[in-house]
Order: sequence, then structure tokens, then C-alpha cells
Amino acid sequence: MSAARLLPRRADWAPARRSPVRDLTAGLIVAVVALPLALAFGVSSGLGAQAGLVTAIVAGTLAAVFGGSNLQVSGPTGAMTVVLVPIVARHGTGGVLMVGLMAGIVLVAMAALRAGRFAALLPMPVIEGFTAGIAVVIALQQVPAALGVTGVHAEKVWRGAADAAVRFMDAPTVAAPVMAVAVAALMLAGARIRPGIPFSLAGIVLATLAAEVLPLDVARIGALPEGLPAPSLAFLDAGAVAALLPSALAVAALAALESLLCATVADGMSVGERHDPDRELFGQGVANIAAPMLGGVPATAAIARTAVNVRAGARSRLAALTHAAVLAVIVLALGGLVGRIPLAALAGVLLATTVRMVEVGSLRAIARATRGDAAVLVFTFAVTVVFDLITAVAVGVALAVVLALRAVARTAQLDRVPLRGGDHTAEEQRLLDEHIVAYRFDGPLFFAAAHRFLLELSEVSDVRIVILRMSRISTLDATGAGVLGDAITRLEERGITVLISGVKPGHDQVLAALGVADHLRRDGLVFATTPEAIAHARAHLHRDGVLPAAPPEPAAGVTA
Repeated sequence: MSAARLLPRRADWAPARRSPVRDLTAGLIVAVVALPLALAFGVSSGLGAQAGLVTAIVAGTLAAVFGGSNLQVSGPTGAMTVVLVPIVARHGTGGVLMVGLMAGIVLVAMAALRAGRFAALLPMPVIEGFTAGIAVVIALQQVPAALGVTGVHAEKVWRGAADAAVRFMDAPTVAAPVMAVAVAALMLAGARIRPGIPFSLAGIVLATLAAEVLPLDVARIGALPEGLPAPSLAFLDAGAVAALLPSALAVAALAALESLLCATVADGMSVGERHDPDRELFGQGVANIAAPMLGGVPATAAIARTAVNVRAGARSRLAALTHAAVLAVIVLALGGLVGRIPLAALAGVLLATTVRMVEVGSLRAIARATRGDAAVLVFTFAVTVVFDLITAVAVGVALAVVLALRAVARTAQLDRVPLRGGDHTAEEQRLLDEHIVAYRFDGPLFFAAAHRFLLELSEVSDVRIVILRMSRISTLDATGAGVLGDAITRLEERGITVLISGVKPGHDQVLAALGVADHLRRDGLVFATTPEAIAHARAHLHRDGVLPAAPPEPAAGVTA
């Protein structure tokens, strides 16, 4: 298909014509929920509240129009904030804007390459591990504001939190911590009593009124610029592309992952909805290309806001557009009031958000599933908190792959037929008495299991002929074929004749390409079935005088 598959279609808006009132209502509700989060994530990212609002408006609009889901709501998120903080520390505001633009281009390229389907391959312990890690990192980011400490700058959030705690102990204050805890407690308690009410907004309003009336000595957001900023490309720096590319790739990977996971959640919460993963990547790419030009931070789909959107009855993209329009009106009409919001109140909002991010039941279930899953979960969580999110995902996936290969390798078996001391048929026992042993491979013969097989075959003794039965090998790679060749050589060096039976055509191609068992083919020692190999083995031993008289008939009960 052409690039047209990624562009908006008229059919995207058919659901909006069926229930516009429900979408408008849902969009208004989502805007009320999104306002404090946009402000808080903007401040937490280091670019300020204005950047958070701009991101919610611009990304929310473009992702709704160009994205692959009818129900997603996009904007600044906590996970993205975790990635942006070290970028701000190293490269400043301009570096973050440049990274956002580059990440948008990468997302568009991923959409063109149909990379959307690969997000489903990420292991669940990795997802849960970095989600829990993100929650802890976001909570640590709020410690300075919650304690009323300003001017804390550290690339690692745990160091910044520790520094803020030390400074707070030197000159403790009460107002900021009490306000942060009160807002967080109101949100958590309110969510249990009346989940449909936006207690985050109520908490911010009450905290702002308290700070104005009492008045309290707490830091404020500060006055927002009037209106939306004018488009600008002043942050472009061609010389910084190479230095910022790793960060841009990390941001693009996070945006893709979080958006596609969010779209999957939205599909599961609705009836008949199915997102287009490549269009979703394209929509997020367009949003992230445009947002930096207006001073916004990199964006992604937001699971919490999307969930609110679905529960509020949204049926189309009109709801996400309404959410962005309401936020734009707030910026234009109420920017002065927004600037009076205490930073400690926003810290309380995010502290409550982190508590609700962690699914304790899911973490317990994964930890109890297998020791491997528990290890992946713990390692991903720890690396997220101590280092960064992208490193955590890479470590978690790598560990999961290693453990998966180990598990697959353990399913591979090399059975000796007949087994000494086991239960044999008369025919199998007869083979053993005739100094013939057959080894049956079961499962994959690949790099993770091959060397164990080599050790087992090297221990063969008291036999004259070994038959390698290969019909049950599910996978054979170059390493497995090479180890098989080494085993054949070692057996032959000890005077043992090796026969092979039941080689599949695809596996025979691998063996032939590496030159494994070529001499056996030339000597007629490769057979289609095991009974043929047994008959040849007995004839061979008869010629050598090991077996008396004429060889018995071929084995009737043994197959390839």
C-alpha cells in the first residue's frame, strides 16, 4: 500500500456524526482531568507549565486527527517526563525541543516501515517493571516541590530527592509538605468514594484558594504568557543532531511503546474498536514534530486520560479534539489564574498519580508466576529507578530473551533408546545386546542447547554403532549442526560407526551447507527411516563377525 494508508480518512469521523453530544461531554470531562496533569508534567519536565499545556493542546489535536485510534487522548505523560529530565540537565531547553522534533521524524519513519506490530512482543514483566519504576521516579521528582525546596538540579532524580531532603532538614517548613499530602490524600480518598469526580482539579483549586487567603509561603507556577506561543524553529541546531540522536531514539521508542499499549487498553475497554498501530505511530510522529515548534515537550498517548475518555462515553476523535480546544480556551482566558497555582499542589497531584499507576495485584501475580518472570520484573524496576527507562527496557528485554532461550533449551532432549535400566521392548533390549544404541533428538538443536548434547554424546561407551535419530528435531541452526559434526567426529575417533536417520529436508540443507556428515552421505550411512538404519547396522556387525550367522529382520516396532 502507498503512504495514503497513513493519512486521515472521511470514515474516521463517521462515529462523531452519530453521537456528537456524548463526544463533546467526554472531551470536556477529559480536559478537566488533563489540566492539572498537563501543568504538573510540564513543570516536572523542567520546561514549565506553559510547555505542558502547549503539548496537551497541539499533540492532543494532531494525534486525534492523524492517529490510529478513535479514543486515544495524547499529551505530556509521566513516563516521558522521566526521560526528559536528564536531557534538560545535559542539553537545556533547546535540546529537549530538538529531541522532540527528531523523535517525531523517527516515529513517522517507523510508521512507514510498519513497525507498529512489534510492540506486542514486549514481555509483560518488562512492562510492569518499568511502569512501577516510572511511578517511583515520578514520585522522587516531586520531592523538592513537595518539601518547598527550590533550585534543585540533578541528572539522577534520586540524587535530587536526597539533596532536597537534606536542604529541607536544614530549614524545615510546614506549608508545602502539608499541601502536597492534602492534595494527594484528597485525590486518593475521593477516587475510592466517587471515581467519576475530578478530585485533582478540586484539590488544586482548594490549595490555590488556601494559598491566596491565608496566605501561605509556597512557590507558585508563575504567570503564563498570554495566548499560545508563535511557531519557532530557533532551537534547530544541525551540529547537535549526532549528540542528541540517542536521546531522540529513546524518546521515539517510549512514545511508540506507550501509545501502542494505550491504544490496546482503549480497544479492550470499548466494544468493536480496533486501532491501526502504524497510523498511531504516524499520528504521534506528526504531533511530536509540531509540538516543539510551539515550545511543547515530546508527547505520547496518556493511558489515564484515555481511560477517562472511554468511561465518559466517547465514541470518536471529536472527544480528544474537544479536550484540546477546552485547554486552549483555558490558556487564552485564564492564564493569570493558572499562574497562581502552588507547585506543592501539583506535586500532590503527581504523587497521587504515581500511587494509582502501580497495580500491586499484577506485580504480585508476576512475581509468583516463575522465578524468571520475577527476576525480569525486579531488574527492570531497579534499572529504571537507578539509571533510566530506556536502559531498563533494554536490560529487561535482554534478560527475558536469555531466560526464554534457557527455557527452550531445557525442553530439548537427547534420549538413548533403549535406556539402560529402563523399560524396554524386546526389540530395544535386543539392540542393546547387539552393541547398537540409538539416540533420539527431541525439540530444538540450536546454540543454547547444542553443547549439552555434545557432552552427552561424548560419554557413549560399550557400543559399536550409534544411530542418531533426527526426525523429531524442531529447529536446527548453524551452531547445532556444527556441534553435531563435532560429536560425529569424536565418536568415529573412538572407532564407533555413526548412522543418521530421519533428517528433514530443511535440516539437511543446513547440514550440507556446513559440510556436516558429507562423508556419511558418500558412504551411504544416512537413511530415511530408523528401521533402515537398524538393518544396515546389523548387516555391518554381521560382516565384522560381531553378530552370529545371518542378521535378523529389520525392527518392526521402531520408526523414524
